[in-house]
Amino acid sequence: MNKYEIMFIVKPDVEDDARNKLIESFKGVLTANDGTIDSIDEWGLRDLAYEIEDYKKGYYVVVNASCTPADVAEFERLSNINTAMLRHLTLRK
Repeated sequence: MNKYEIMFIVKPDVEDDARNKLIESFKGVLTANDGTIDSIDEWGLRDLAYEIEDYKKGYYVVVNASCTPADVAEFERLSNINTAMLRHLTLRK
């Protein structure tokens, strides 16, 4: 298992319940193959450095996880498909 830090930005107009379900579903993707979530830090609504898809704010979430590269690849694939996500970044520690 490798350690990863994943930051993703959710669109600001997503409702709280939908955003919480989105975060939980992505936690499930990362823990699918016996991975673990070390910490989740929700930074909340913040200004973006530049405008993305006509949005000036976004809801930031940082996840520290120990998981397989296949889990991370699946997370990235689903992040690219999901319309509620603005951006994501994955770093291997």
